[in-house]
Parts: sequence; C-alpha cells; structure tokens
Amino acid sequence: MHLLVAYDVNTETKEGRRRLRKVAIACKNFGQRAQKSVFECELEEKHYERLKAALLKIINKEQDSLRFYRLMEPVEKYRETFGISLILNLDEPVII
Repeated sequence: MHLLVAYDVNTETKEGRRRLRKVAIACKNFGQRAQKSVFECELEEKHYERLKAALLKIINKEQDSLRFYRLMEPVEKYRETFGISLILNLDEPVII
C-alpha cells in the first residue's frame, strides 16, 4: 500500500524536540521524506502496523498530531507536485 504519514510535534520543550527527531528517524526507516514532516511509504500491512505502533509510542497525544493517509493507486496518476520536489522512488527497497 502507498501511505502518506504527516505529523506535527510540539517542539516548545526539549522533550518535544527529542520526540520530533525520533518520529523523523522512525519514518525514515519506512519511507522517504516528501516534505519536512511528511513521508511517503510503500508498505505491506504488517510494516504499516509496525510503523504506526512505533510512532504511537513516541508522540504525546496531548501535544502532537499524527496522520496516516492511504493513497489511491497508481499514485503517479493522483499526485501533483509543484515547486521544489525531491524525486521519490518508492520502488527502491527500504531497509527496515
């Protein structure tokens, strides 16, 4: 499945900045950064569940926001990009 992960972590405290780094690292292990707090992932269901569980352990549900969007296939047909854009190759293997 193609998945978009978006997050907003409150960084007003040292703990918040630490959570932000941990969330970004966890997302990098499963996908590719599309924007600063947005990752595109190509995952099997079991890896999606692992990613979701890992992120839910990191975030503070009282201060942070985490969203998962399943993208319609084929993604290239539905995704439009304007301005600066990294080339995302989700067909490449992602080491987990």
